Amino acid sequence: MNFAEYITEQKNTHMTHIEDKVLYGGVKGTREAILALRALRDTFAGEHDGKVSVKWDGAPAIFAGTDPRDGKFFVAKKGIFNKSPKVYKTDEDIDADTSGDLSVKLKQALAYLPALGIRGVVQGDFLFSSTDIKSEKIKGKSYITFHPNTIVYAIPANTQMAKEVKAAKIGIVWHTTYTGSSFETMKASYGVDVTQFRKTKNVWSQDAMLRDMTNYTMTKKDTEEVNEYLSQAGSLFNQIASTTLRQLESNEQLAKSIEQFNNTFVREGQIIANSRTHVNALIRWQRQRFKKEIDKRKTAAGKEKQKKALKDLMDFFSPTNRASLEKIFELQKVIVLAKLKLINILDRFNKIKTFLKHVDNGYQTTGSEGFVAIDTLGSDAVKIVDRMEFSYANFSPEILKGWQTPRRS
Repeated sequence: MNFAEYITEQKNTHMTHIEDKVLYGGVKGTREAILALRALRDTFAGEHDGKVSVKWDGAPAIFAGTDPRDGKFFVAKKGIFNKSPKVYKTDEDIDADTSGDLSVKLKQALAYLPALGIRGVVQGDFLFSSTDIKSEKIKGKSYITFHPNTIVYAIPANTQMAKEVKAAKIGIVWHTTYTGSSFETMKASYGVDVTQFRKTKNVWSQDAMLRDMTNYTMTKKDTEEVNEYLSQAGSLFNQIASTTLRQLESNEQLAKSIEQFNNTFVREGQIIANSRTHVNALIRWQRQRFKKEIDKRKTAAGKEKQKKALKDLMDFFSPTNRASLEKIFELQKVIVLAKLKLINILDRFNKIKTFLKHVDNGYQTTGSEGFVAIDTLGSDAVKIVDRMEFSYANFSPEILKGWQTPRRS
């Protein structure tokens, strides 16, 4: 069975990292993660027609299109899918709900995006306005740059792309299309056909899809390494108790707390060395977390409630579940190793240079934020991100973000 046979339809307001589908998705989600990596490997060989898009580090997320309720053009942020959808059709609507830089960018989007003639509803990321564009020399080469979030995007100067960016009022990259008769019932399809949009010099409008995947080839050594990781992943999957995966799938708070614990290592740029030691550390961390909650409570009843919650949580860590957790963490490591190999191949073909800007030491070359593997029907997708690099940079105070001012020495 292939990745497309395990699809789920959901709004693209949060996308799971591929290795975390093991925590949240149960048996089905774990299969999806392994199948997505297999599909990407096969795409390189021309044996699979799955799609891959580049994950851009833009901000904010932008929704735009036609309101199915009245046919009027709107822009929106993620509140579009609230029980009472929040969309903006005038500057006054934006002023009533937002402020600062977000308000400015939403107004720019409302002013310039109607010229594209968008039909239906699409989602993208805001990359720049005209005031964000800079001409810079990086490592001795001239670029046109914009810095929406963590990553600095650099386009070689004097290219056609650089001319188009300099002429634009705003830049947007589109990645998701929505269809349906109401915001509440809309279904996501990953990918946007920007060739259907009208041209306007005021909007640098891109889609995120990688074109002609036949160019993305793996060497024999690359293929053997990925195959070995996938073989290990399949073997580890078979050693995990399905009851453990089902318990994690049915207890989102527990899965979130495990992800939160794992992320403390990601943010420090550390890998999990020993899975058994990691499980023991997780249990200690959970106890300490609840002890803080117990100590906060002023009443005996409040303390007892937290003690019961801790006992209920500790009941999960049975010998069977502890053994399966060790295998889960081993499986996540193997999935990460496979995805890093595939990310390195994809990054070779990036036409736009990407850098991190250190607060003191200038620019450092980096890969893109990551990629999104999309099943053949376009209905499900997973993030394939180098979290050891990008997520670390995202949280590091040493990496200058687009909205920050460099500190003075």
